[in-house]
Amino acid sequence: LPATEVLKQEKIFVMDEDRARTQDIRPLNIIILNLMPEKEKTELQLLRLLGNTPLQVNVSLMHTATYESKNVSKSHLETFYTTFEHVKHRRFDGLIITGAPIEHLEFEEADYWEELTEIMDWAKENVTSILYICWGAQAALYYHYGINKYPLPKKCFGIFKHTVTDPTVELIRGFDDVFKAPHSRHTSVSIEAIRNHPDLMLLSESDEAGAFLIMSKDRKHIMMTGHLEYDATTLRDEYERDLKKGLDIDMPVNYFPNDDASQEPLNSWRSHTYLLFSNWLNYYVYQETPYIWE
Repeated sequence: LPATEVLKQEKIFVMDEDRARTQDIRPLNIIILNLMPEKEKTELQLLRLLGNTPLQVNVSLMHTATYESKNVSKSHLETFYTTFEHVKHRRFDGLIITGAPIEHLEFEEADYWEELTEIMDWAKENVTSILYICWGAQAALYYHYGINKYPLPKKCFGIFKHTVTDPTVELIRGFDDVFKAPHSRHTSVSIEAIRNHPDLMLLSESDEAGAFLIMSKDRKHIMMTGHLEYDATTLRDEYERDLKKGLDIDMPVNYFPNDDASQEPLNSWRSHTYLLFSNWLNYYVYQETPYIWE
């Protein structure tokens, strides 16, 4: 992947194939269903986090067959990506389903909704743990638990403070009682519906951004309504993109120093991002997955 050289420049350890063969352990097999339009940016963000672990991780990338992305080259997809048809006979230790910029649509109106639900059904039996991000989290809450999204009066856009509900839960072990995380979405989900659902646990919430981290009580499904994986400049890129389109968009809150868009934004959520992905890989994938899938 093109991301490999960037990761090496950032001094993130990338194991080559020859060395991987000499490791007397079974690597974790993680597959990412990348629904984001700028796929290479999302690849780098997630690989950076999956690489920050002593565990050996093999990563596969998957795109939808029922929708052709317009923001990434066909050659990139053909070289580095697969489709569900080619992996549905396999089992994976972890699956990440990313967000997608289609919140204005009802779930069933998405071109790939039927394919996505087939993947989510397959994952119940063939994946140890699934991590859903932003729209992916809303899709999981809707499909698995019947909790629909609703439109917000204005975009939830910026860096918001969140509180931890139970610091003993492994996923948020080591988190500060209050931490920051980015959000960028036009829809939300009912925090009361999540609290009252018998199969769900609310692990983190925000007075401004609502429910943030949700986990199924069987520990299999983990839903994150924001974007801890975002780089420092991602919200700025989205803000400038929307301004160029002439959209009515407010400046992301609590983001630019002194609310001055000419100043370089700082990453104030990085440590919790690494901790979340490390905890997920350790406690929910590595500790739970069978050494040999039967």
